[in-house]
Amino acid sequence: MERIIITGALGQIGTELTLKLRDIYGEENVLPTDIKKPESSALKGKTFEILDIRDADRLSELVTAFKPDTIMHMAALLSATCEKDPKLAWDINMGGLINALEVARNHNLKFFTPSSIGAFGPSTPKENTPQVTIQRPTSMYGVNKVSGELLCDYYFSKFGVDTRGVRFPGLISHVKEPGGGTTDYAVEIFFEAVKNGRYTSYIDKNTNMDMMYMDDAVDAIIQLMEADADRLENRNAFNVTAMSINPEMVANEIRKHIPGFKLEYDVDPIRQGIAESWPNVIDSTEAVKQWDFNPQYNLAKMTEIMLQAIRNKQ
Repeated sequence: MERIIITGALGQIGTELTLKLRDIYGEENVLPTDIKKPESSALKGKTFEILDIRDADRLSELVTAFKPDTIMHMAALLSATCEKDPKLAWDINMGGLINALEVARNHNLKFFTPSSIGAFGPSTPKENTPQVTIQRPTSMYGVNKVSGELLCDYYFSKFGVDTRGVRFPGLISHVKEPGGGTTDYAVEIFFEAVKNGRYTSYIDKNTNMDMMYMDDAVDAIIQLMEADADRLENRNAFNVTAMSINPEMVANEIRKHIPGFKLEYDVDPIRQGIAESWPNVIDSTEAVKQWDFNPQYNLAKMTEIMLQAIRNKQ
């Protein structure tokens, strides 16, 4: 990668990905885009373009002018938001994806888009979920992600587009507030612990889900995109994870720093249903084998950093 355009650059991953890419490749070689201008993020006042990913002509114009070699397509609605408006979810998540893939095909660009553990469903093996396994999701978000994985594979085999992706678990960050995902409790709990010393979880206590600290997620994207294509047996998309946790585990770790922290429950049936349809622990062996995936943060290390960073903000 030398010159990169990013869609959805103000999203949960996009913000931190843009900053890291600019550190590595130079600000002039990374063009972030989103449907609105940055008002309060670290991208405010920097080079930025407005793009609704459903507008294929606008995307093509930006690529023609900027001349990237890589497109990172991050624009998407998240799981809980998709359930509120499934048709809008399809229009943005799938319409936007095929627009981005067509631009990559026409301009000969390397292509990245994230998938998710949401691509799995109730019939997927729950423990040590393999790289290649049954995928029959029951949420619109999951249907979008499975369709996206297949579409990216199609563009690779049919047109030779260098498509790559990972199946992200829940991502935890202190930089960007959560945006409608099922795993967002694992971000909110840290903010509420610092602010109020208590949190009411919408996910039930013994519900294990895979998670990663955002720094590991951003590093994984860059590492995969820089990997030698000859090593990649799979493409869309690699299982990646750093930890499998539930709300009680997070609360116990927080109490090492905030002893009086209280965790209560008011379970949201929609998000709980989505969570229960996902694996408990996924197997990321293939990512390790094919491109040296190596997360650096476990629950203890992440908790310490999250709490300190949130305190510093306040």
